[in-house]
Amino acid sequence: QVQLVESGGGLVQTGGSLRLSCAASGRTSRYYDMAWFRQAPGKEREFVADISASGNWTNYKDAVKGRFTISRDNSAKTTVYLQMNSLKPEDTAVYYCARKGRNGPYEYWGQGTQVTVSS
Repeated sequence: QVQLVESGGGLVQTGGSLRLSCAASGRTSRYYDMAWFRQAPGKEREFVADISASGNWTNYKDAVKGRFTISRDNSAKTTVYLQMNSLKPEDTAVYYCARKGRNGPYEYWGQGTQVTVSS
């Protein structure tokens, strides 16, 4: 069973930075695309960024382009990062790490980490 554990959330002022981490259990996650999603209070969960298994390509939600960077380290177990700069109050949400399954869709999810940006 794949387990994803996020960390790095917290409270930050507008314009500040945070780095989220997602540690995946086992050794198979290195072969799958992974992503970050977020869910703000009263809103649906939305895509933020994803990264290919090799790390060679990435994709971002328009609202975070130029401010967020997704990366991954497959050297031992797989860890995926989300570097968030120039944070805005509208970035406040619970951030979730996800991994694709064999059939394509994102099947595995972490428990989430809270990011709060104060104005």
